[in-house]
Amino acid sequence: MAKAETIEKIYELIEPLNKKGIDLAPDVTFASDLELDSLTVMDLVADIEDEFDIVLPLNLLPELETIAHVADAVEKILKKG
Repeated sequence: MAKAETIEKIYELIEPLNKKGIDLAPDVTFASDLELDSLTVMDLVADIEDEFDIVLPLNLLPELETIAHVADAVEKILKKG
């Protein structure tokens, strides 16, 4: 599981996009729960990449359905770096 700090930072990046006021949790999904469209998700990905100074591979993006998935991917990339 990703570090709490990573998840908290991702929550901060999602909050401005959280138009429905969903309580953010690791199992919250971007499409179903937050109802983010693909363009908004790509903006969020760019924000996450900038925040953590990483690149999330495009082939990985379809697998990143929840906040926890994204946080785990960020952690894995950071460990490789």
